[in-house]
Amino acid sequence: MQTESLKKLLGSLRETDVEELKYEAGGTKIFFRKNAAANAKNTQPAATAPAAPVEEAKKTVSIKSNMVGTFHQADKTNHPPFVMEGNHVVPGKKVGVIEAMKIMKDVTSNVKGKIVQVLVKDGQPVEYGQELFTIDPNDVKEEEEK
Repeated sequence: MQTESLKKLLGSLRETDVEELKYEAGGTKIFFRKNAAANAKNTQPAATAPAAPVEEAKKTVSIKSNMVGTFHQADKTNHPPFVMEGNHVVPGKKVGVIEAMKIMKDVTSNVKGKIVQVLVKDGQPVEYGQELFTIDPNDVKEEEEK
């Protein structure tokens, strides 16, 4: 396994709940286990971090690609996009579709808020974990709050 492939694999694993991985192919054997202290460090907020940057980071959140493929803003070519900048979304709302080998997988919102920016174009190839939309969770419609 090449170094770049290994780095990509480990980077992908950091964003998952996978705690242990064993990989064997040909003469290559890899064993990976997340450190319990590192997991605790990643899930707990840092006590020494200044308050202002943390507040700044929470202003927007992202909807990320759930697989590698081609991003589509609508089900079919001549249909309007599921969402556009300025639209409000709620958890579970369909915001796009990713196609891989003629298989379509819905991309849904996991947060409530307003779409600040669409980061990819219709028909653009995307990677797993790539940011597709930026959402402002503090900007919600009044009827959504009730």
